[in-house]
Amino acid sequence: MMDLNDVALFVHVVRAGSFAEAGRRLGIPPNTASRRIKELEQELGLRLMQRSTRRLSLTEAGEAFYARCADQIESLTQAADELSDRGRQPSGRVRVAGPADLFNHLDAMPWVAEFLAIYPDVRLEFLLSDVRADMVGEAIDVAIRSGKTLEPTLIARQLCVSRRTLVASPGYLAKRGTPGALEDLVEHNCISALGPAPRTLWRLDGPGGMAEVYVTGPFRANTAAAQLEAARAHLGIALLPLTLTAKHIRSGELTEVLPEYGGESIGIYFVYPSRRQLPRAVSVFLEFAMKSMTAQVPGWMATLDLHHHASA
Repeated sequence: MMDLNDVALFVHVVRAGSFAEAGRRLGIPPNTASRRIKELEQELGLRLMQRSTRRLSLTEAGEAFYARCADQIESLTQAADELSDRGRQPSGRVRVAGPADLFNHLDAMPWVAEFLAIYPDVRLEFLLSDVRADMVGEAIDVAIRSGKTLEPTLIARQLCVSRRTLVASPGYLAKRGTPGALEDLVEHNCISALGPAPRTLWRLDGPGGMAEVYVTGPFRANTAAAQLEAARAHLGIALLPLTLTAKHIRSGELTEVLPEYGGESIGIYFVYPSRRQLPRAVSVFLEFAMKSMTAQVPGWMATLDLHHHASA
């Protein structure tokens, strides 16, 4: 008969990311944890995990089993926590994934500091990158994501809607001139993401629908934050989300170029694994972060609204 303690251990190992970390948290030797997971695999007749020296990864069967089990194990853990003293005060680790520029341009640090002051028993770990994090493989509790499609296994709560617009510094435009048509971008220094080809394809929504233009320039970078700094340093024209550029447009440090063109509107979301009951530390963080970041939305949306009025 399947041992539910081993099922719970499997969920803990996935969330911890390794047998060593799971063993440390649960107070058992890592080799004991590994042996018990092997016994669970034998009981199920399925390989749940691929083991390597660097990290654990789930097989397709392991991902499906985790998705089915995590809810129930979390519910049992939550019920036990709520009956114990430690359940009254949120505690434990919350692992958060977000864009590389989260603390540089989205003014996140003040509310993060406030949250930690209110909940001193919670530990926050941030994994920041413009590359989308693996929620299961990297044991992510909450992620900030943008886009039109999200994994069906995640719960998404929308923070706002934004879009990318073309921006440049007044200094660059004074030196090189302001483009009057989309095809003029070919003659300009354009700041873009890294890619295998020497030119970058920009797909923009304009008065005539979707349009495409190939651009190039002397500076490319793999993060939006670096592209923003390049635009501020007069290196060229960048295609960036208004969530990053709004305050610089309002201050006059950046100017919208060809305002009738821009990237498609996309949603910005908080996402988390589909569980019936989140750990209390994760739940309170999610609510606090939603409230804090929603308070910043009017500043972003003001610029978005101005753009829509201008192009109407």
